[in-house]
Amino acid sequence: MYLDEIRAYCLTKPETIEDLPFDEDTLVFKVVGKIFLLTNISDCTSINVKCEPEYAVKLREEYSEVQPGYHMNKKMWNTVSLKGNLTWQFLQELIDHSYQQVVKGLKKVDRERLSKS
Repeated sequence: MYLDEIRAYCLTKPETIEDLPFDEDTLVFKVVGKIFLLTNISDCTSINVKCEPEYAVKLREEYSEVQPGYHMNKKMWNTVSLKGNLTWQFLQELIDHSYQQVVKGLKKVDRERLSKS
């Protein structure tokens, strides 16, 4: 459904790479070696994104498409269904937030380099 759009959007983020570290079907996007998005290549019906814990709960309460992260730390990760009525713009906002959450946790030197990109 959105796989091409998700890939293209994620790869616009500074220093983002795509990888298949788990198996040939689980596509991950990383910044400075840290994952900010996961999806399934053959059945891209959801994405896992990192989220600030309180915001993660708020999103789950507001949107039926947003659930605790499947096979992830449920405090900081959400699984977002792409089958619902969420807009592409909203999905981009979730991807941006996930990327920013990961960048916040990087070493200062990496954060500073990324801020100049």
